[in-house]
Amino acid sequence: MIKNIIFDWSGVIKDANESHVWIINEMIKKFGSDRRIDIYELREIWEQPYMKFWNKLFVDMTIEEEQKLYKETILDSSCPPCVSYKNIVEVIRNLKNQGRKMVVLSSDLPDTVLSEIKGYDLENIFNEVVVNIHDKKEEIINLIERNNFNVEETVFVGDTNLEIEAGKLAGIQTIAVTWGFYAEDRLKALNPDYIVHSVEELENILLK
Repeated sequence: MIKNIIFDWSGVIKDANESHVWIINEMIKKFGSDRRIDIYELREIWEQPYMKFWNKLFVDMTIEEEQKLYKETILDSSCPPCVSYKNIVEVIRNLKNQGRKMVVLSSDLPDTVLSEIKGYDLENIFNEVVVNIHDKKEEIINLIERNNFNVEETVFVGDTNLEIEAGKLAGIQTIAVTWGFYAEDRLKALNPDYIVHSVEELENILLK
């Protein structure tokens, strides 16, 4: 039985596809390139930890440069707003009512995630919210230990390679969702325990 759920945020709970593409293209422009990426290309080349992606485009970009530019760009008033995926908030509330313990482990900025948790009416739902993490593999074991999660009863829900790799490293189950930043064939190649195509399918697995 799954009792403990670790959620990625963007690409799992938050529909950030449009804003993520916009942010990346703005950052590319600010870094001095004319290249543009659409959502289809992004789902084929996005990589985590995110500096793996950026160093494909700009070999000499440092993490400090990326983080400064990202923060400037995401706070730009022109950045497209993000909403939660349809029905995911209701599923999370149902999981809480069913006694599941849930945490968030995300690369997103604290102000962004915390304001979205409030905006999605998900306050007081998560046992812990860990954000601004570059490499989730470096944090997941500490997260599990802090929350006293039994690894046999714990799952990581994500949409990219990093959540699957981090989950496998920690010895927990992994669920890959197909509505985020990775194309389905790339997710399959990572061999997660489950691949899901809808929020309803995700709920069925988490409650079975």
